[in-house]
Parts: sequence; C-alpha cells; structure tokens
Amino acid sequence: MEMSEFRDLASDVVRNVSLGHDQKLRRLAALATDALPYPSISDDCREALDKGVICDLFEGHAPYVARYILPDYELAVRNGLTYLEMEPPTDLDDALAFLQVMYTHVPSVTTYPVYLGDLDKVLGPFVTDDISDDELDRKLRRFWISIDRMLPDAFVHLDLGPHDSRVTRSIFRVERSLRQAVPNITLKVDPQITPGDLIRDAVTTVFETGKPHFVNHPMMVDDHGERYAAVSCYNSLKVGGGAHTLARLDLKRVAQRHNGATDDFFETTLAHYVELTSELAEARIRSLVEDQRFFESHWLATEGLIDIDRFAAMFGIFGLAECVNLLMEYEGRDGARYGHDAVADALAVRVVERVAELVAERPMPYSLGGAGRSYLHSQGGIDIDDAVTAGTRIPVGDEPGMLEHIATCAPHHHLFAAGISDIFHVDETAVRNPDAVVDIIRGAFETGMRDFTFNVDDNEFVRITGYLVRKSDLAAIAEHGGARHTSDHLAAGSEDAYHLTERAVKRVGCHERSPR
Repeated sequence: MEMSEFRDLASDVVRNVSLGHDQKLRRLAALATDALPYPSISDDCREALDKGVICDLFEGHAPYVARYILPDYELAVRNGLTYLEMEPPTDLDDALAFLQVMYTHVPSVTTYPVYLGDLDKVLGPFVTDDISDDELDRKLRRFWISIDRMLPDAFVHLDLGPHDSRVTRSIFRVERSLRQAVPNITLKVDPQITPGDLIRDAVTTVFETGKPHFVNHPMMVDDHGERYAAVSCYNSLKVGGGAHTLARLDLKRVAQRHNGATDDFFETTLAHYVELTSELAEARIRSLVEDQRFFESHWLATEGLIDIDRFAAMFGIFGLAECVNLLMEYEGRDGARYGHDAVADALAVRVVERVAELVAERPMPYSLGGAGRSYLHSQGGIDIDDAVTAGTRIPVGDEPGMLEHIATCAPHHHLFAAGISDIFHVDETAVRNPDAVVDIIRGAFETGMRDFTFNVDDNEFVRITGYLVRKSDLAAIAEHGGARHTSDHLAAGSEDAYHLTERAVKRVGCHERSPR
C-alpha cells in the first residue's frame, strides 16, 4: 500500500460520521496492519488470493494475534490473573466482576473476545443455595447488559450444557427479558444427558431472541474431547486453544476454472486450489508464531490459559451449491441442482469428501490441536460475497422442505470438526408447537447433523452467517448509516448480498404431511 493510498483510506475513516469512536480506532488499526508486508507466498498462491479463489478473510497482512482464542476461564477463576493483578473470586459478585475485566483483555480477529466461556460451568461453583432465582436473575441481567454495552459485537459467544443448571435456566430467562443480539449462545445437547424440558426452554428462548443454537455434543466430543466450545459463529475448537487462522476456498470459482470431466476436477483443479489454500494458511501461521511471536509474549499464553498445542488452522469452504450446479451443467444435466436432485446431492457429498481427504493429507505447522492438520470448516460467508452461497448451505430462498433440507445437509456435517451451520427458517407454527421443534432437533442429531439453528420468520432477530442482528438495527443503518454493534455493519452488507430475510419458510407440525 502506497502512503498516499494509506492517507486517503485513513482520512475516509476519521471523517466517517456513521462510525463511532471505537469503531474508527479498530478500522485505523486494520489499515496500519495492511500497510505492512504480506507473509511470503508463491506466485500461484498470490494470484489465487488476488482473484478471490482463496481468501484470508481480511485478517491483516501481518497477523499479530490468533484469529479465535478460547481461554480456559475455569482455570482463570481458580487461580486468578497475575497480569491483571486479580485474586481468584470468592463469590458470585466477585466472579462476575472478574470476568468483566478479563473479557476486555481477551483478543481475537474482531478485537473482541469470541468466547466468554462455558458459563454454566464457570459460574456454577459460585451459585450457592442462599442465592434465590430472582437474585440470580438480577445479577446476571446486569452482567448481560454490561456484555452487550462493553463488547458490542455479535461474534461474542458463550456455551451452555449439556447438563441442566440454575445458571443455564437463569440465562434463558434473562435472554427472553432483554432480547439483546449480544452475546451469541450455543446449547450443547446430549440425548443421554440433556433433559427434554431444557431443550424446550431453549427453543422458547429462540422464539424470543433467535438464541441459542444447538450442537450435537457427542459428535463434538468425538472430534475435540470434552473441553471444546462453539465460538464466534459456529466455529468449534478446543478450550485452552483456538484457531491461528481461517483461510477459505471458493468452490464456485474453482469450478469456473475447470475445463474437463468431473473426475478430472477432483484430481487436478480441486486438488490444486486446496493446496494453495493450505499454503496461505501455513504462511500466516508461521508469520504469527515465528515472526510476531504471539505465543511467547501474550499473557494468556504465559499464564497457561491458552496453549499453542491446542491450536490448529481452519480450512474453510463455501460456494458448494454453485460448484455442484456448475459441474452438473458441464455433464449436461442443466436441470439438476443441489438440494433438489439426488445426483446433485451425491456429487456434493463427493466434493466435500474429496476436500476433507486432501486437507487431512496436508501437514500444517503448529497445529497439534488438529493432530497436525487443519480443521475443515463450512464457512458462513462474508458481506462482500456476490452470487455465492455460504458454506455447504442450499441457496437462500431455494431451500426445500424441512425433511428434505435436513436429508441434503446432514451427510456433510460429520466432516466439519471446526463447525458447520444450516439455518432453518420456520413460521409461527413452530411457536405453537415447541415440542415438535424439540423432536426435530433430536431427529436432526440422530441423522448426523452437528448443528441445528432456526429462525422464526416474524422474529425481530435474524441470523446472518451465524451471528444475530436485530431487524430494527438494520433499519437504522439504512436510515442514517450508524450502528452501535460493529457486527451490524457486516450484517447490512450480507443482507444486501444474500437477502437472508428471504430464506424459504417452513411450517412445523403441519398435518398436510401426516394427515389425521
């Protein structure tokens, strides 16, 4: 970047009246990082990056912090924090204040923490019998308001479950009363552990706030062990670790660069671009670890709250739908499309399985958290993506019925240890049938889904790639351009590109499918 260009971009930021002071600071910092030299990559990798076939998700030219960081908050509250001169908390008030301070010092690619802990486990020891439910709700309500105001970013995320707890029930009550976009929430569901009425309580909370989303706990444990969390938007990683970087591959553009038979696509074109994506990830990891020396210097590492051996790279893919549809056209099957044709769906599985195979064969440095390889991730898209579908999803507005939708998507889920999401848009029949939604979630997990997330059509909240925004906040951006939550600016761009409020709406518990 030339100095004149840097000055022009910085000038645009400081003069942008729709940005708050804090938002300007973060954008100026990103400009400064992008003025530094890029990590060394091959000419082929650089061309693929410049053409958008592969993407570094704008992590900056000199990555100086790991993308996603999952501190061990349970360890922190047990031992205290030397860097912040904080003793271990002794009661609930101390614990909440302790976490508020710690959160403001936990970095990520967004500059805000993407993981607030498994709060039922972190706070559980401090919730004694002498604290009534009303008192617990009041304390957590104040804490919840502070999270939204101090960390105004919808990628801020916490986990609950799979066991029931007073903390979990209180959080759901507080969520329904406040109806905030921040923080994002995951409920871990284990069919042998999680009671049905807890899932039902979570479902009714979704009706009000769009949260939580639900993950298949046994599948997650198989991939990561018990100490894992879903963070940011659908990114599953090890607690005490995280992800160095997330490099992604646009499968649509890969297919557009292929000329020949489908079998040759798997062996040559796809393999070539998978390797270039891996090269990009490796260069960025080496820059972070060896040049910026993040793990040698950051207090989370020096105090043992994160460990480099629990980190890995994330290899993201998106545009599967367009890739498959193009390959079907090349084979002369113009009418066959992903989500609506068995042959197309089978080809989609083959594409994902081939990517997974190639990624598993490719070593990645400093990635013992993923057994020395990248984690595969179904990447949810960003606001600049044009005419390409997020991850392995079916295009917005073209989704089939609930059962067909699940049957199409479920076969992919086991391959994405670092997270995958399919968002189901339902109408008011779901609100009248919460137990039916509980059954759908359980059934989806039995079919092999890793994650289940749904929106209610007429809800104030809408899920973008995986994070939540309020429709009223999007309207405010359209009216005067400003927003308190940094994620709202991204959401506005994504809505323009994807029209996410136009997802195909599904009925729940309808008699048309099973007439009486």
